[in-house]
Amino acid sequence: MTMKITAAVILLSAMSTNITGYAAEPVKPNAALDAELLSVVNNAAYPLASLSVLAVRDGKVVYQKQWGHRFIDVTASANSKPANEATMYRIASISKLVTTLGVMKLVEEGRLKLDADIGDYLGYKVRNPNFPNDKITLRMLLTHRSSLRDDAGYYWDNKHQLKEVLIPGGTLYGKGDMWAKNAKPGAYFQYANLPWGVIGTVMERVSGERFDRLMARLILNPMGLRGGFSPADMPCADVQNIATLYRKRTEVNDQEIWNTAGPWVAQVDDYSRTAPVPRAGPEYEIGSNGTLYGPQGNVRLSAADLGKLMLMLMNDGKHNGKQILKKATVNMMLSEQWHADGKNGESNFGGKELFFAWGLGNQHFLDKSGVGKGDRLVEAGGFTGVGHLGDAWGLTSAFVFNRSTRNGMIFLSGGPGFEPETYKGKYSAMYRYEERILDALYRRAIVGEAGAAL
Repeated sequence: MTMKITAAVILLSAMSTNITGYAAEPVKPNAALDAELLSVVNNAAYPLASLSVLAVRDGKVVYQKQWGHRFIDVTASANSKPANEATMYRIASISKLVTTLGVMKLVEEGRLKLDADIGDYLGYKVRNPNFPNDKITLRMLLTHRSSLRDDAGYYWDNKHQLKEVLIPGGTLYGKGDMWAKNAKPGAYFQYANLPWGVIGTVMERVSGERFDRLMARLILNPMGLRGGFSPADMPCADVQNIATLYRKRTEVNDQEIWNTAGPWVAQVDDYSRTAPVPRAGPEYEIGSNGTLYGPQGNVRLSAADLGKLMLMLMNDGKHNGKQILKKATVNMMLSEQWHADGKNGESNFGGKELFFAWGLGNQHFLDKSGVGKGDRLVEAGGFTGVGHLGDAWGLTSAFVFNRSTRNGMIFLSGGPGFEPETYKGKYSAMYRYEERILDALYRRAIVGEAGAAL
């Protein structure tokens, strides 16, 4: 029996609770925003499996809520599980920003230098064969200017080492499609995932720790965050609160078939019947393959815990009185490192004209707007900032904030029941439902209570 999510079911699953440790006063109810976001989730033509959101105004969380289901049982709807404040999502490329926090911590400790040759850390020479005299650095990797591309893949399992991919003659090197031919390292921006596997490998080499455990020690545990890069190592209760990501889509003869009237189809993180599988066994050689734990997109975190990371960055690296990163480190991380001039990089990714400026592991949103293109975050414009977007396995997500105004927005959506390309944005490269979510949060949670007209 196909499960249908009605407005009543979603409304009952919505939760609004105060987030301990965020603000001195409880978060105030916002019925108008509740209704607007519910209408996004429950849109008959463009439904979402789940949605978790959080808004920060003037450095305090002013809104946080969830709708839909973290697990959908299409045969018995009573067995479905609602999303809640603690529900974690595989946040896709926002993981890159999280990974960067770990990199910057190692830079603070003097174990990494942003402009050193990465070969000095890896123990073997890494060069783009088309530009053999140019070194590759962490700064280049963190800003998508390393000349590494995803054309040959960006994940390999426990059986392989990264040098098999990067070094000519390696068993996974092939035709060298991972190397750009059009521009040397440092000269050209092109968004890619593979550089983050290299970053993870470098981090393992200098620390002697597996990437997921290193990130837990450096960032997640000191901040009291649940989740991480390895579901197999999480407590059972936490695993059961990871959102399964869905689409109303199946593949037939390698063709994607979307059916809004059909059932939700699990894409990833369905742990309802089987436990997560460890990505590495005891034989794994630390520092050999940093792609294994997905530095580019594999961390599971809740919107509430992402909010803590956002506030830490707003507060010059401090969380609950503890200095996680130095203010100077945060300044460096969030400073602009690349700005598009029409010749020095690709603003397009996945057919979307979206990238115009970049920091260390974070996008700079410049408020450029157009129909189906641009990085504008709210319809009326005026919200510039930094952060990251995510899009994988049905999930789309956003983590965006302005450090000066101390305003920010987070959303995690659990998957679309429609072909997203049929619902393109009105004023940006994001999908229309993403625009609606961010704009509603901005108007009703950030600007609305300040007295501006809605």
